[in-house]
Amino acid sequence: MTPEFVVNLVHGALMAAFSMSAPLLGIGLSVAIVMNIVQIATSLQDNAFSTMPRLAAFLVGFSVLMPWMLKQWMSYTIGICGEIAKYGH
Repeated sequence: MTPEFVVNLVHGALMAAFSMSAPLLGIGLSVAIVMNIVQIATSLQDNAFSTMPRLAAFLVGFSVLMPWMLKQWMSYTIGICGEIAKYGH
């Protein structure tokens, strides 16, 4: 294995992880911003008030995005297993 091959392999793994986690992180960020604005507007500073909606949004987002995430994961895994002969050199 050449250093360029290893760099490309790690780059592909990191990009796959980023592309699968980015939508959930975006959901969490948007819900957190909305909840913080609501907390500022109502002067309510309860931790459970901001945590529970974020957890619920993550759960809903994870449930909705799971088929897409599994497709991404499987295509990456199939691509890696298809090139397994390159790893022995």
